[in-house]
Amino acid sequence: MPQSTLAILEDGDLRLRAPHKNDVNARYALGNTPEIQHMFGVHFDACEPITQDSAQAWVNLQLATPNLWIIELEGRLIGNVFLHTINMQDRRASLALGILDPDILGQGYGTRVLHMVLHHAFDVIGLHRLSLRVLDYNTRAIATYKKVGFVQEGVEREAALVGGDRHDDVLMGLIASEYEGRAA
Repeated sequence: MPQSTLAILEDGDLRLRAPHKNDVNARYALGNTPEIQHMFGVHFDACEPITQDSAQAWVNLQLATPNLWIIELEGRLIGNVFLHTINMQDRRASLALGILDPDILGQGYGTRVLHMVLHHAFDVIGLHRLSLRVLDYNTRAIATYKKVGFVQEGVEREAALVGGDRHDDVLMGLIASEYEGRAA
């Protein structure tokens, strides 16, 4: 679905919306926290401070990515979440979530965002299955995915090279009928 028709999803103080070209200053204000970037596969030594140009490039990428929502907490940009590799014949897709604000990690916002997107994917779009991949050392994300019902389906051994070290990608999946947060 094109960005212009992307549904706005809301849950109290959380809102998922399409990206806007004026998100640059909000992305710039978040900076590039090395610990967060490391969870995305960027080595600490390769994490560079954010610039206006890199914030603009990030926003441009968001605008060009179909099925991507900006996550807002009380009107403030805190990350993104998107469905990709959507296959409507098989009714499956992959999911990616990125919380960029270090001050809100561990407070349950990722779990809430996932419930919003899972409901939309399963009950609105009609997908049957969602999958994702996460670096093996990103234990916080793995725990969050398990909390909403994802199960580990496999490991792609030494699939990621992060700063000269090889890491496994954990492959996880969730079937619509197994999602406990699904509408009856």
